Amino acid sequence: MPTGAALFIGCSDRNAHLITRRSMSRYKPAISWGNPLSFSSSLSRVPIMPICGITIISCRDFEALPLRRVGFVLRRYPEHGIRKFLSEVRPCLVIGDENPMREAERRKANAARDFSVPFWTIDADVIVPSKLLGKEHYAARTIRPKIHALLPRFLKPLANPSAKVAWKRPGNLVSMAPELSLLDSLAVDRSVGPVSSRIGGSEQGRKALHQFLKFRLKGYATNRNHPDRDGTSQLSPYLHFGHLGPHTIALAVRDAAAPAADRTAFLEELIVRKELAMNFVRFNPDYESFDSCQPWAYQTLRAHARDRRGHQYTEKQLEDAETHDPLWNAAQKQMVLSGWMHGYMRMYWAKKILEWSPSPEIAYEIAVRLNDRYELDGRDPNGYAGIAWAIAGKHDRAWGPERPVYGKIRYMSYASTSRKFNSKAYIERVAALERGRF
Repeated sequence: MPTGAALFIGCSDRNAHLITRRSMSRYKPAISWGNPLSFSSSLSRVPIMPICGITIISCRDFEALPLRRVGFVLRRYPEHGIRKFLSEVRPCLVIGDENPMREAERRKANAARDFSVPFWTIDADVIVPSKLLGKEHYAARTIRPKIHALLPRFLKPLANPSAKVAWKRPGNLVSMAPELSLLDSLAVDRSVGPVSSRIGGSEQGRKALHQFLKFRLKGYATNRNHPDRDGTSQLSPYLHFGHLGPHTIALAVRDAAAPAADRTAFLEELIVRKELAMNFVRFNPDYESFDSCQPWAYQTLRAHARDRRGHQYTEKQLEDAETHDPLWNAAQKQMVLSGWMHGYMRMYWAKKILEWSPSPEIAYEIAVRLNDRYELDGRDPNGYAGIAWAIAGKHDRAWGPERPVYGKIRYMSYASTSRKFNSKAYIERVAALERGRF
C-alpha cells in the first residue's frame, strides 16, 4: 500500500531542492530524492555545480528540512533502480520537473514506465508554462503578446510550505552523504576541469542575484551590450542547474529600485527570450542540428554553400582559439577559462564559425559541441536557440545586402562589433583572465 508520501525526484541537470520549494503544499509526508549524478555530458566541469548545490542544500539547509517535515535521500546514478526505490518508500504520488530536452524527456518516459502511481511534472524553468503556448513560435514578436497576456496569472510570489504530515524514514533506507567527494568515483572526462570561480547552490545563487540587483541592474539596458563591461547578470548557470528559479529572479527585478528601462530590458531577456528558446526546443525536434533552419535561411545558405571562404579552421583550431581574429579568440578563451561567454559575443562567436567552416551543417555541429563542452549552461535551450539564431536564421529575418557565405543571414564582423563596444578592452579583459589576474 502507498504510504501517502509525495516523492519529488530531481532529474539530471536539475536540483531537487527547486521542486521541493515550489511544489509541496497540500500533501501528506513529503520526500525529496536527490539524483544529480546522471549527466548527458561526461565532463567534470558539468556535475560540479549541481553536486555542490546538493552538498550546500543538505549541509546548510538540511537542519531546516525536518521542520518542514521533509526527508532527503541521495543516491548515485546508475547504482540505484527507480523501481527498487519506489518499492522502499511506497509513495502515493511522484512529482518531477519538466525538461524539453530530448534526452531528459527520454529518461523521464523510461522511468515513468515503472510508476504504479500518478506522475506529475512541473514546468519550473519558465514562468508561463510552455504547453500553454501551443506551437513553435518564429519570433519574439509572436510569442511576446501571448506571454504578457498570461503573466498576471503566473508571475506571483511562491510559498515555501511545510508538509502536513512528517515522513518517517524506513530504517533500512540507504542514502549517500552529500559531499563533494561524490565526484571522485564519477566516470567523467577530466580534460575540461571545473570552474573554481563558480560555486553551486541556492545560497550562492541568491548572493549572485543580490550582487546583480545592487551593482549592475541599474544601467543594464545599455551595459548588457558591452562585453568589455561587467554589465550582465551572469545568473545563467544558476538558472540552468535549478539553483535559482525564474520566478525568484523576475519578482526581485520587477520590485527592485532601478530605472524602469533597465528592469524592462532584463525581464524581456529572462522571460520572453528565455521562454522563446524553451518553446523552440519543446516544439522543434531538430533543435540540435541545422535541420532546424528557417526555410528562407536554408535557401540562402544553400545558394552560397560553394562560396570561397577567406579562412577555414578545423574544430581543434577553433577549440584552441587559433584563428586570425583576436576578438573571436578572446571569446573562445573566455568560455574555456570561465565556463561563460558574454551573450553579445556568443552571437559573434557562432557566426564566425559559420564563416570559417566548410558548410553550415558542419558549422552548426561544431558550435553545438563546443558550447556543450565548455559552457556551464551548455546543453540548454538558450544555447541551442542562440546557435540556431546565429547560423540558421531562427527567430530572425532575411537581411541585405547578400554576402558571401552568409547570403541573407545577419552579418557580424570585427569592424562592426568594434564600433559598438571597446573590443580592445574586452580582449585585454580576457587576457587578464588568462593570466589569472582577473
